[in-house]
Amino acid sequence: MKIKTGDKVRVLAGKDKGKEGTIIQVFPKLERVVVEGVNMLTKHLKKQGERAGQKIEFPAPIHASNLQVISSKTGKSGRVGYKFIDKEGKKTKIRLIRSKGQSEDIE
Repeated sequence: MKIKTGDKVRVLAGKDKGKEGTIIQVFPKLERVVVEGVNMLTKHLKKQGERAGQKIEFPAPIHASNLQVISSKTGKSGRVGYKFIDKEGKKTKIRLIRSKGQSEDIE
């Protein structure tokens, strides 16, 4: 997956379209991502003994195809790609955002 924990993303589809948040957790095999403050669900817990019943809100996973990464430097969003750079005889892989014919490094 090209999306990592800590990336800032914008939701492109669904009930939370247009919202932005940071990635908390990534599930690569399921191609799903948990984003802070997006796709909030409510779970109702019964009372047990002394504890009172309560409602708990938590963010549920959203499919990675419904997200777009936002650059931390300029704030532009776009698709994520890779670029290989030769540093001191070692090839390193760098993620970059591709938007409208331009590209910009994320890291």
